[in-house]
Amino acid sequence: MLSGAHGGMTGVGAVEFARLGGLWRVTRPWHPGLRPFLRSYAGYGEAVTSPYEARVVPSGRATLLINLAEPFSEVRRLGVPDGVSGNIGSLVVGLEDRPATCVHPGGQEAIRVEFTPLGAYRLFGMPMSELTNLAVGIQDVLGPEAGTLVERLASSPDWAARFDLLDAALLARLGRGPEPAPEVGHAWRLLSGSAGAIPISCIAAEVGWSQGYLIRRFTQQIGLTPKGAARILRFRHAVALLNRGAASLTEISTACGFYDQAHLNREFRAIAGTTPGQMVAARRVEGALALPARANSSKTAPAIGR
Repeated sequence: MLSGAHGGMTGVGAVEFARLGGLWRVTRPWHPGLRPFLRSYAGYGEAVTSPYEARVVPSGRATLLINLAEPFSEVRRLGVPDGVSGNIGSLVVGLEDRPATCVHPGGQEAIRVEFTPLGAYRLFGMPMSELTNLAVGIQDVLGPEAGTLVERLASSPDWAARFDLLDAALLARLGRGPEPAPEVGHAWRLLSGSAGAIPISCIAAEVGWSQGYLIRRFTQQIGLTPKGAARILRFRHAVALLNRGAASLTEISTACGFYDQAHLNREFRAIAGTTPGQMVAARRVEGALALPARANSSKTAPAIGR
């Protein structure tokens, strides 16, 4: 259950609670030492306990999800052979280029942290290509001490104390993690800054590497090839424009570098398992889509992959 005083003060700011549909979202200002590596950091708890199924769409980020109560009964990666987990609690998710569905029996309480790809490379300390399109148990990536951390987080009823514990663990691990190659960092900034529009040949020329060498190093440290990452960035740009509701699908296709609206539709089906129209109509929390499936579709779950 959620507990801890609303607005409780810590060294970095106040803890805040917000109701989002069937979920409570818990946040506080990020620690300054973590900010360069993060894209999202929040706790979640169910306002009303009930089972659910949610679809998670690629976000161009890597995710650490610390489950403090009931585990997922299944995480199913669409379009991946043997891409179905059994019962799984706290987990790590690398970058993705296809959707997944998460099935939960109800009673979830969790902390979800999204990292920049290179922040994840530094935190996880392993080739990000080994985590692509996978949901892996936290101890298989971060070691047995991660299990002890999860137990300490789960046993603390106070969200400020939880965030303090997790901040300290993340800062310690980031402090001893591998440094990404400056060229890969520059390549990622060029690619993400253009929403996937800049040609890979131009990026290679800019960083001073051959295209082949760029592809190998980029894939190792980011988790997707430059071309694959560009594809997800274009998709995310299209989603952002759709959410604003100010442009037609034809205009969005042109703005995001798709050949035409048919190409846009094909990419949405391949990457998200849905159409642009269905995605706009679906209720979402942090990238997860409500599914009218075997579980309760009255709420969405916190996305574990986006």
